[in-house]
Amino acid sequence: MIKRKISLLVILSLVVVMALTACGGKEAPEEPVVANPPEEAVEMTITHELGTAVLNKNPETIVVFDYATLDTLDEMGIEIAALPKSNIPTYLDKYNDEKYEDVGTLFEPNYEKIFELNPDVILISARQATVYEELQKIAPTVYLTTSTTDYIGTVNNNIRTLGELFGKEDFAEEKIKAINDGVKEVNDKAVASGKNALVVMVNEGNLSAYGPGSRFGVIHGEFGFTAADEGIEVSNHGQSITFEYLAEKNPDYIFVIDRAATVGGSTSAEQTLNNDIVKMTDAYKNNQIIYLNSQIWYVSSGGLKGTSIMIEEINNAIK
Repeated sequence: MIKRKISLLVILSLVVVMALTACGGKEAPEEPVVANPPEEAVEMTITHELGTAVLNKNPETIVVFDYATLDTLDEMGIEIAALPKSNIPTYLDKYNDEKYEDVGTLFEPNYEKIFELNPDVILISARQATVYEELQKIAPTVYLTTSTTDYIGTVNNNIRTLGELFGKEDFAEEKIKAINDGVKEVNDKAVASGKNALVVMVNEGNLSAYGPGSRFGVIHGEFGFTAADEGIEVSNHGQSITFEYLAEKNPDYIFVIDRAATVGGSTSAEQTLNNDIVKMTDAYKNNQIIYLNSQIWYVSSGGLKGTSIMIEEINNAIK
């Protein structure tokens, strides 16, 4: 009887051991791997002169109609999808590549092509102001332009807006500080020189003067040069002048923008100004006729790199 009880105990013990061994041999089920949820889109509202754009930050498909904005995005390392390819400034000529879609001209967008791209945002400036409503129907459209009376202030605001839109706030503030420091240096030198200046656009032998408050008024405003003529008519195309006018006003500096160098032409600004009347001016005698980078000043002023080049050109000109 005792032997029988012992046998039963032994058998039960073996059964328990086998059961425990079987349970221990099983691998614990793996916890399911949960993928990181996609980042939630952050909405941003941009209020500009023509209206309001509501869009998500870090837009991916970007159409740009303003070369100044393209300049700033390029400096920020932001890739775009499309732009108008007519008259792209030389320093931005990489955007002639076929991987960038051509969406018309600066004044005449190809609406069908833009619609096909289904952009997240369209960035424009003054040249596209009249077509803003049509572009806004396709995608959120942001109007970024510069002011003739506060060029640097509006450039800073545009850089800051793009920095916020694309998560480049620190980069934007660093560049804004560099621009403002450069402007102060130029202004201090220009004011200390006591020299005056005249801005002249040359176009196929024709001359136009621009003064304070004009599209090139930054030279007299933020850069600090006294105007050789305070009474110049403020006009987008400037005030038509003659060679005799140059001799009469006799500016210390003549800053020249060669329109033909940007849109094409047969006569350069230097050829036009190479005459006996111009040679009578103090600007000529003192080697202070300064030929500016016309592609930037005429086509893409307002961009981050372009503005830095403008500051450098004027700074280097002051003696």
